[in-house]
Amino acid sequence: MLSKIIVPVRGDGMVETVLGHAVALAKHHNAHIVVAHCRARTEDLMPYSRALPSFARDTMVEQARELADQQEQAVREQLHDLAQSLELMVTDTPSQGTASIEFVEEYGMMADVIKRRGRLADLVVVAKPDRDRNLGVNSLKSALFRAGRPVLMCPPKSEAPDGFGGRMTIAWNGSLEASRAVAMTLGIAQAAQSVTILSGGKGEPQGAPAEELVAYYSLRGITAEIHRFETRTPAESLLSITTELGANLLVMGAYGQNHERETLFGGNTQVVVDKAEIPVILVH
Repeated sequence: MLSKIIVPVRGDGMVETVLGHAVALAKHHNAHIVVAHCRARTEDLMPYSRALPSFARDTMVEQARELADQQEQAVREQLHDLAQSLELMVTDTPSQGTASIEFVEEYGMMADVIKRRGRLADLVVVAKPDRDRNLGVNSLKSALFRAGRPVLMCPPKSEAPDGFGGRMTIAWNGSLEASRAVAMTLGIAQAAQSVTILSGGKGEPQGAPAEELVAYYSLRGITAEIHRFETRTPAESLLSITTELGANLLVMGAYGQNHERETLFGGNTQVVVDKAEIPVILVH
């Protein structure tokens, strides 16, 4: 089961999306959500190209402070309304077996906050990156490579589907990343009503077949089925098959080759990140 979920937020318009998905899982698992509002430090706001007159510097700092205060207040109000509507306890001293939420203020770059907060979490929730506008890319990378925890990537401007997490698919090719994804999401699989293993092609050489994954799950009380498929576009097939099966969550290993290489040449993970319209949990 999930116990602690980290939701880093800032004033980028994605608060409602990531919070909605996090709350749906927290209610399902009786987990505690930590909403970390990231405020930029003064030194991060100053341009490096040239020195600024003191009055210009003071004006920029004051404007940034006012904007951050407004964003913080908006997030606090949104959190309060959401918690109240869903009967979610607001507390910084959570108890086991009760869904709850708290708000913390963090100074620094969002990627650094994710690294610091994410390493002691069961799940980090971020918005799907927008590579065209360079939004959210560093947040996803930090969660995957610096926090080292499972990352729930939420599609933009969408609500958590009904019964979110109840029907899930697992992308399986026998790779190290797929194995980690399975191991680090066992609690989510145990709480799901149905688990389907998506197996396409021959998989990784010397990798465990899907049948062994079924047996591994069975030892933990998880009943899983295998769905085999053949395709030349495995990433797109994982997304489409998940939807066709009526599942609302895909779990997969991420960036088995190299993040930069996949970004440049379009590896399977990068295709999923770019094209996903459903929630996806990624594990590196």
